[in-house]
Amino acid sequence: MRQPRLKAPSDWDHAYYHCVSRVVDRRFALGDEEKQQFLHFMRLYEKFSQVRIISYCLMSNHFHLLVEVPAKAENPMSEEELIKHIAKCHGKQRAHLVAEEVRQYRAVGAHEAAQRVLESYQVRLRDLSQFMKTLKQRFTQWFNKKHARRGTLWEDRYRSTLVEGDANALTMVSSYMDLNPVRAGIVEDPKDYLWSSYGAAVAGVKLAIKGIETIVAHAGKTSPKGMKALGLYRLAMYGTGDVGDEHTQELKAEAKRQQGSRFRRGMSHATVEKERERAGRLSRWEMLRCRVRYFTAGAVIGSRAYVEAVFASHRDRFGGTRKDGARPMKGADFGGLCALRDLKSEVMG
Repeated sequence: MRQPRLKAPSDWDHAYYHCVSRVVDRRFALGDEEKQQFLHFMRLYEKFSQVRIISYCLMSNHFHLLVEVPAKAENPMSEEELIKHIAKCHGKQRAHLVAEEVRQYRAVGAHEAAQRVLESYQVRLRDLSQFMKTLKQRFTQWFNKKHARRGTLWEDRYRSTLVEGDANALTMVSSYMDLNPVRAGIVEDPKDYLWSSYGAAVAGVKLAIKGIETIVAHAGKTSPKGMKALGLYRLAMYGTGDVGDEHTQELKAEAKRQQGSRFRRGMSHATVEKERERAGRLSRWEMLRCRVRYFTAGAVIGSRAYVEAVFASHRDRFGGTRKDGARPMKGADFGGLCALRDLKSEVMG
């Protein structure tokens, strides 16, 4: 029997999760129209569920989401508030139908049935599993109808990794996601891929820009906006955002030039080469261009203190011989990040 998903302790204000789901048989089933429809459903259920998509990348046979999930509200919405929330997200007609269904149940004394209708909506709020379930099921319904097919679309259940909400961990995971089309050979520069959060942000999509602003804001007290946030994120994605890097000033100048042209030019080969480390370990840029199993199989990613806190809150899931939770991530410059699972082989690929 499978264990419940590893989630953040219930007393935390919010948590971040990297979620991945693949099309059954790894088939390349998602074209541009399908990706556009997926984005529509993603934003719709994001709004209703009160979660937040920080970054995303939609590929032809799988998708990545970095999701911020706030803690459950101490007091659930009242019936009136819930109906208004349904109207705001799904329209007045849907809200009217829900309210009418509840009224009719109560009219015949079926109060438990009426409550179940309301709870079917309440349970979706601020819950990662419910958000992913609703998103995947609704997209499957649309996809099957469009393509005259039946059955499941997705391969098993989605995979999730709990990610610390600091600049290092969030930037690392988000950059890894945004570089998917580069790894696949679809584009040379991540800005040119339409179906990723970075590509969308460069194209001016406000929600995508806000996600990058959130990641960059975790690096300090200031919250850079717009193109400045995109420039800082790009520096970090290319492995040049660390304080003390001897090439930082040169690369900041490069980023400034990129900003002036709204990033319509790729990072030069010479710039990337300067970031190569010398001791046989992969630089951040080199590592992020590989398939890194930690980001999907590490269970928890963050600083040692963060991973230990999650380990302590889920101590009953682990054997008595295990004394601690944090395992340093190996094989590349991960900026000191640790994972809950120690991948003894095939860290990359």
